[in-house]
Formats: sequence, C-alpha cells, structure tokens
Amino acid sequence: MIKTATINQAPFCSNTVVSSYNLLWGDHAIIFQIKAAETMRRITRAISDPKNGTGELGQLQPGITLQGRYLILSVLGIGGMSSVYKGRDLHFPNVTKLVAIKEMVNRNPDSKVTKLIINNFEREADLLATLSHPAIPSIYDYFIHGKSAYLVMEYIDGKDLEAIIRDSVDLLPQEQVIRWGIEICSVLQYLHTHEPEPIIFRDMKPSNVMIDQLGHIRLIDFGIARCFEPGEKGTMIGTEGYSPPEQYRGEASPAGDIYALGATLHHLLTKRDPRSEAPFSFGERPIHSFNPDVSQELVALIDHSLAYSPEKRFPNAEAMKDALLAVAKDTGMPVPAASQTPKQGGTDIKEVWHFECEDEIRGPILVDNGVVYVGCYDNNLYALDAKTGEFMWKFATQGGIPTCPAALENTIYVGSEDHALYALSEKGEWLWSYETQGPIRSSPVIIDQYLFFGSDDAKLHVINRRTGARVWTTDVAGPVRSTPLIANERVYFGSENGDFYCMDFKGERKWRYRAKRGVTSSPIIVDGVIFFGSLDWSLYALEADGGFELWRFRMGRPSISNPAYAEGKIYIGCADGNVYAVDAHSSREYWRFQTDHQVTGSPVIHEDSLYIGSVDGSMYCLDFRSGRKRWKFETGGPITGTPAIFDNTLFFGSTDHRCYALLT
Repeated sequence: MIKTATINQAPFCSNTVVSSYNLLWGDHAIIFQIKAAETMRRITRAISDPKNGTGELGQLQPGITLQGRYLILSVLGIGGMSSVYKGRDLHFPNVTKLVAIKEMVNRNPDSKVTKLIINNFEREADLLATLSHPAIPSIYDYFIHGKSAYLVMEYIDGKDLEAIIRDSVDLLPQEQVIRWGIEICSVLQYLHTHEPEPIIFRDMKPSNVMIDQLGHIRLIDFGIARCFEPGEKGTMIGTEGYSPPEQYRGEASPAGDIYALGATLHHLLTKRDPRSEAPFSFGERPIHSFNPDVSQELVALIDHSLAYSPEKRFPNAEAMKDALLAVAKDTGMPVPAASQTPKQGGTDIKEVWHFECEDEIRGPILVDNGVVYVGCYDNNLYALDAKTGEFMWKFATQGGIPTCPAALENTIYVGSEDHALYALSEKGEWLWSYETQGPIRSSPVIIDQYLFFGSDDAKLHVINRRTGARVWTTDVAGPVRSTPLIANERVYFGSENGDFYCMDFKGERKWRYRAKRGVTSSPIIVDGVIFFGSLDWSLYALEADGGFELWRFRMGRPSISNPAYAEGKIYIGCADGNVYAVDAHSSREYWRFQTDHQVTGSPVIHEDSLYIGSVDGSMYCLDFRSGRKRWKFETGGPITGTPAIFDNTLFFGSTDHRCYALLT
C-alpha cells in the first residue's frame, strides 16, 4: 500500500519528537503548534467516528464515489492537511483498477490561506505531471470537489522503508541497502538534472521511499519538492534528523538530497532513527557500533555523504551512485540492472548487426526462440540468428511479404501477397499452404489449434493450424488488412470499407461499428475497451461487449498504426508525422512527438521506453511517459513496420533493404 503522503510536512507518527511543523506554501510559512500525541488521538477518533461520510479531520469513508468515477475503498494514511486513500477507477467496470487518491482538506476560513493551500497542491500536481521516471508514480487526474482538492495517482502495492526497518527483526543486509541506494541515486540524478528546471526533493527519508512488489524503489510525496535556483533562500522545511544543516537556514540544493540519502542509508543499516538523536550527530554513532558487518568502503561512502559542509559531499547523485556501484563491485555483489540511468541521447545506442536483403522490408519483425523472422519484398521470408544476424535460411513465395509471421511448436506461418498463407518447419521446409482469393496483408494470429487472418478477398479466414484445412470464413464489405484480435472468445477486426466487426468463434456477427473510412489498424483490448485507428483521422475507443463508442480522438491525418497501451495511456502513430499519447479513459492528449515524416509503423513499449519508426528513415526511442526523445537511429529508407524486442535488443526492418539489431 501507499504510505501517508502529506502536504509539506512529515506524516504524523508515534515517535514524533517535535511539536511544531513549518508548512511552506510558495514563500509563505504558517506555523502549526500541534502535540503529536494529541494529534494521534484526534486521528483515531476520526477513523472510528464517521460523520456524514467523513471523520473528524474530514477524511472520506469507504463507499464514497468522487466525480462519479473514483470509489473510495480504504484510508491509507492521514496527515495534518491531507489524506491518502486506496480507490478504484470505475471507468473500468470489468476489472479492478486501483488508484491512490490524495486529498487536500481545507478547513481554514482565511481565503488567503485557502488560496495558498490550493496553489501548493496544484503545484505538486503540475510537478508530477512533468516527471517521467520508473521510480516516480504516474499521475492520472487532478480535480477540485467542494472545498477539497484531489490528486489521483498510480497505486503502489508495496511497503515503505520505514515499515521495513520497523518490521525487520535483524539488521538489513548490506547488499540490499546498496541496491536501494543505487536506485535512489538514479531517481535523484533525474530530478537534479530535470529540464527546464532542476528539482530538489527536500524530504528524502525512509517513509517517502516505497518498495514495490518487484522489489524496486518508488519515490513518493513530492509535496515539498521545488525547482532549484542557485542562491535562493526559503523557509526551513524537511524532516528533522534527515535534513542537512543548510536546509535549516532555508538553503535547498542537490547536496541536501545527498545528505538526506546518507542519513537514510545510515538508518537502514543501523536501525537508529536520526529523529531521536541530536541533529548532525552521525559521527557520534558510527555504523560499525551497531552493524559490524558493513564494509569499511560503504561506511566511508555514507560518512562522505553526511559531511557537514555541502561542498565536502559527493558533487552530485551520479557520483554517489558510481561510488555505490564501486562498493558493490568490490564486495562481489552483482550490479542490478535497475541501476542504469535512463538514456537521454543518441550516444548510447549501439548497432549489434544488420543483414541486407534484396528488396524493401516493409512489415513487422518476429523474434522466436532466438531466431529473427523477417518478410521482404524480394518475396522471401528470412530466418536469421538473433544474436549474430547470421543467415540461417530463406523461403521463397510468389509475392511480397508485408505481414508479421507467427510461430508455435516449431512451425512458422506467414502470409504473402501471392494470395497464400504458408506453414513452414523451423528449418524453412514447406509443410502446407492455404489459398485465398486476394493478397494477404493481415498477419496471422494463433489461438489453440486455429489460425485467424484476413485477406483482400474481403474475408476473415479461420483454418486448422496443423493441416491448413478451412474451419470457417466470413464475408465482409471490404479487404481485411487489420490483424484480428482474439479476446474472450470473440474476434475483432477492421476492414478497408470502414466497418469494424466483432464475431464469435462460430463466425456469427455480434456487432458492427461503422467508421467513416477504412480500418487498417489492428485493435487492442484493455479492460473491456477496444482501441484502433482509422483512415478517417480518428483513434477510437469502443465498449468490447456491445460496440458502443466511448470516445474518439481526432488526429491530424489518417492512421494505419496499431495502438499500444501502458499505464493508462494509448500510444499510436499517424500520417501527420506525430506519435500521440492519449488518456485511455478520457481521450485527453498527454503529449505528442513530431517526426519528420509520416508514422505508419506501430509503437512497441519496453520497460520505460517507446520505440517507433518513421517514414523519415529513423527509428525513435522516446520516454513513453513524457514523449521526450532519448535517441534516434537513422537508416537509408523509410521505416514502415513494427519493431520487436528480444533479450534487450531491438529488431526492425527498413526499406533500405536492411534488417537491424540495436542494443537497447
């Protein structure tokens, strides 16, 4: 679950030792004199004594729905001015999509104070919306309801470091602490080098670091983070024991976050809470006094980060991360993959190999069992070794191959513009072929013992994948170039006359939706919603069961790109040269990225990156959360197909006749 995320103050807890908190809004400070024990009693009463759907402090009770969309399930944490809830997004009725909802409750009658509180909460929402890093929770929505403001964020199912320290009987192992430290350094470096303005977190401490179900860190509570301007002073803010000396004087800088991280690592290794000690007294309680198993190299590193003077600490988070990596190497610990900083430019991209065919490669790539399968307009299907690019075999058809092959149980299936679909052995030997009445530009899909694919003969074909025998076909009003989607015993596909169909497994039509122009784009389904693009310049969202239109998003030109989905957003390319990121719930545009020509290929998302080719001849790598370009790789011709990723390698073809393998 998510730990309490309060606005501009530490969460109230039983071991709080200070009785006054500075809460900063802009350059203004309001001092609240609150006794910790008394506050905890108020919170306890509020939880146990609901009044009109809210407790004494105004927190919402389970069962309340906000905006007709967010159902409150439980209270995750409560602070002085805000609460955090576990909620469910009701826009996805067929699945349970969990969200975290942060509520700012305004109970102050002063209108000026109210404005300051709202402005600060909006600043946190705006700040989070500009950030894109795997360790930073995504923001989904922000709204004001009554006298409260709400921030809807990614729900993190995990545990914060403070709880991990508290619940651990033994001291935490050094290797685990190093791994966490490396990941925290990576996200701090991202914040400190953020453009257009660096961001100082200002409240690094165990309770603000979550460990998710995969064991990776997630930084939470950006309520007091602020953009950094050298020389600027403000009100002292942070958490006693973790904040550096200069922060008490109102000076915030990247060096302050490094100090706070050192204090956090010290706490993790010793289980000694710095809030219970005299400020800046780490030298009086050396790590070896509490944990003799910690290496001297790690002790020296933490001491360096805790230097009283900022200029004596690590110059930046990247340097501290390198030092942690060096300690890991010296102790024989394997370096975690998550320690790698996200690429920000083209210098890190490396071509592993390329293979040259005899004509253009226009279609998608398949990688299966260490083999790259690529169709070409020299009429051949090629099989290449994925690691080396060495030629293994090729199979000749009588037409160009624009489709993506499919593979299962050592059999490869591929359609050709010669009107046939072929079944081949893993050695490239012909097993059987199935004839249609038109070119095949729809990629085959394997479900159980069957192959589903479309043809320009205006039919969807279903055949037995072992024998090639026809099971059934269905006639539609135009060529079927959309690759069918199979979900919940239904078949979804588009046709070139603009119809989008839903069939059952017997070939009986369940519903049909009419777009204004052809649907070449292949659909995807997410939480009961079908998404696809159209030549009528629109991205559609339809309810999967009945085909009702939920929304449509207008692009600048037609699209034949297949959409992709990640973290509540739909990504799609367009002939207007843009890659779009659109909210899957509301169709609100998050970002668009402009290439130098049409984008007819489809995006692929891997880890925190989106890969997509353009007719301008370049393969692009974008940060999928922000749309920022990380790098581009130029080829000698338009890229129209969809790339594939296998073993951290990106594979794609170009009309310059080459198949490329790039190390991601």
